[in-house]
Amino acid sequence: MKRRAFLKVAATAAASALAAPYLHAESKKFSGITLRVNGYGGVYDEALKKSVAAPLEEKYGLKIQFIPGTTSADFVKLIANRDNPPYDLFMGDSPNMVELTKAGIIEEIKATEVPNVKRILPGFREFGDYGVPFSVASVIPVYNSKYIKQPIASYSDIARADLAGRAVIMASATYGSLLTLLGLADENGGSISNVEPALKVMSVAKPNIVALAQTNVAEIQMFQNEEVYAGIFWDGRAHELRTKGLPIVSVVPPKGVYSVISYINVVKGIKHPEAAYAYAEQLLSDQGMLGVPQALRYGVTTDVTLPEDLRQDLLFNSPDRIALKRTVDWEKLIANRSAWIEELNKIIRT
Repeated sequence: MKRRAFLKVAATAAASALAAPYLHAESKKFSGITLRVNGYGGVYDEALKKSVAAPLEEKYGLKIQFIPGTTSADFVKLIANRDNPPYDLFMGDSPNMVELTKAGIIEEIKATEVPNVKRILPGFREFGDYGVPFSVASVIPVYNSKYIKQPIASYSDIARADLAGRAVIMASATYGSLLTLLGLADENGGSISNVEPALKVMSVAKPNIVALAQTNVAEIQMFQNEEVYAGIFWDGRAHELRTKGLPIVSVVPPKGVYSVISYINVVKGIKHPEAAYAYAEQLLSDQGMLGVPQALRYGVTTDVTLPEDLRQDLLFNSPDRIALKRTVDWEKLIANRSAWIEELNKIIRT
């Protein structure tokens, strides 16, 4: 080898040797940092660990700690310790977002910090630049086709005479039940400002309703024990029942579907906001976005391409279906919540 060529090769090798540690350090730029996230527990947290936390640790050395609890208690803890936040990232659903934004304890998240924000579907980000939406749970009618031969087609079918003594709805204080009222109102000429039409349907449906399920587990058990053949439930839970061998049909009401969206938020005053933005970016990536749907069959919030098996199971799996997602004025719903619960309880108990 000529001397000039040898020197060129040697210089290139030396430069590569010097660059390698730098590149490694850059790829592990969050090494030694642990972000704390309030968790939902169980399969949900495990799905996020696999699709979000594990890739972040492999790529950046960033560790994520999920702390399971209840969102309401976690919110109180966050408010009480705003000068020394117990969480770096905070998960909450649409109703929680109203409280979080009013409390002024979360940062806006823009595409300049999290480029994948641009991939969020229209209408799936309900609070301006606050929060990154990553999962959608929808309240829908469901029924057991073994016993219900005439297909249920709408929220209002909960009042059908053939369901006497065989239907269940979620407890009146839950947001699932309140969204059910919105669905009934929408189908019968009402609105969030006028749920009287919905309450009239519930009055007719009263002989059908054997229980107000206090928990999702309780409603699942009612369907499994064949105590009920129809009801209003979360779309992901309907899928869970199918995995247990029950012929449960998920209904897509043609006038629209009411849903709750789950968000991740960056808490104000944390030490490592850049690492928190990296979490949000991974969450909105294809890998991150498919984690929860693959585990629980709740809907996606971005333009991610759905694998065929997943596409068949998800409620919002096409532009036409996505167009059925109804907008909810969460602040107004929360303001009406107590009155609606009281009216619904009055109907069921009398």
